[in-house]
Amino acid sequence: MNTLTRWNPLREMDDLQSRLANLFERVPTRRKDGENESITVAEWAPLVDITEDEKEYIIKAELPEIKKEDVKVTVENGVLTISGERKFEKEEKNKKYHRVERAYGSFARSFSLPDVADAAKVNAEFKDGILRIHLPKSEKAKPKQIEVNIA
Repeated sequence: MNTLTRWNPLREMDDLQSRLANLFERVPTRRKDGENESITVAEWAPLVDITEDEKEYIIKAELPEIKKEDVKVTVENGVLTISGERKFEKEEKNKKYHRVERAYGSFARSFSLPDVADAAKVNAEFKDGILRIHLPKSEKAKPKQIEVNIA
């Protein structure tokens, strides 16, 4: 299936900026044994898959160990935004952390809605750490079969 995507030159600049930010977020640290180790501080953004069928678009976002109360989905001016927070577990007296690589804190992901999406009928469900957002297509976007009469 071929999809036509509108070219946005600013998107390429955003990608470049993200790559540079990731490159410079690597902080060299020294371990006790004298070896250097690089630690990357990840920017927290959930991974998503976006699919489409004849009726709707579906956005699946991975939100492990996040409560549904800590997730918010909004639609405003043709932009759908998923935001929330993954909270760091409290350190216990008998538990010593040796490495923390998973990112914690606030996150936000925004997506421009296609013109054919019906923003008024967006709904979401949250189960097993996966947020599923359903974006129904408007009636005008659904294919119609027209009978052609030949005289």
